[in-house]
Amino acid sequence: MANVTLTINGKEVTVPAGTSVLDAARGAGFFVPTLCHDPNNPGYGGCRICVVNIKGARALVASCVAEAANGMVVETESPDVVEARKTIIDLILANHPTDCLTCDKNGDCRLQDYAYRYEVRTSSFKGEKHNYPIDDSNPYIRRDLNKCVLCGRCVRTCEQVEDRQVINFAYRGFNTKVAPAMDTNLAESACVSCARCVVVCPVGALTYQNLAGKARTYELRKEQVTCTFCEAGCQFDLNYKGDKVLGVTAKEPGTGRPLCLKGRLGLELLYSDDPVKPMLKKDEQFVEVSWPEALGMDDVLKKLDELKK
Repeated sequence: MANVTLTINGKEVTVPAGTSVLDAARGAGFFVPTLCHDPNNPGYGGCRICVVNIKGARALVASCVAEAANGMVVETESPDVVEARKTIIDLILANHPTDCLTCDKNGDCRLQDYAYRYEVRTSSFKGEKHNYPIDDSNPYIRRDLNKCVLCGRCVRTCEQVEDRQVINFAYRGFNTKVAPAMDTNLAESACVSCARCVVVCPVGALTYQNLAGKARTYELRKEQVTCTFCEAGCQFDLNYKGDKVLGVTAKEPGTGRPLCLKGRLGLELLYSDDPVKPMLKKDEQFVEVSWPEALGMDDVLKKLDELKK
């Protein structure tokens, strides 16, 4: 594959043709913030916080959707770029809760990180704010749409899996939000609780129910394990607080169907000191079930009992 050479912040950088300016800059060691960008599903260009200055361009350019070209001259932290990013953060914070002290994503939130980096302490914009009720109808996933920044990462990762596509953007303008069909709660939707959406959420809009209020992010130590419940080999993290496993969380979703509730529940049972109570949907309602039923092992255990006789 042919290469292209461009200059980023005065440094000559050579990358394969077709590489985005974002990847070229990051590969060269330069910081570029992103909210909507998903490496597994690139090319969205919605949040615009990744804008850079490209010499000769009429306006600042979203680096995640701009292709690197020979002779291109890029600045990632010029005064106009920094000012644009500050304004974007300012606008997001205008309709975002400021409960960082009690948010479960405190210390692991991109919006918080960027507000700190660019010294945006409060929003200068005043006006109406959303006041959505927290959706805790699903026993595994908690949704707080007041913290959603409409990056669309959850929508795109969900639609990557055939026959899912559970959520999408609904309504317009100020009322735009991410919702299941008919704007139901998550428990009433076709969601299978795989948590792909939780993995990619950059803020506190989507979190795990079983970890809520149990530890600050900086108190947790993560240890990677591989799920063996099917051939996909999905990667999960054991979340330790001290020597105790508080819960199992998924890592980045793989292609196709990988990440499922069965795999995560199985790992919860194997590793967690206090595993979650397994719940499955029956007659459109979540009900507590036995571990063999949750893991699809009823027939296996029945056969083993028969062999003992």
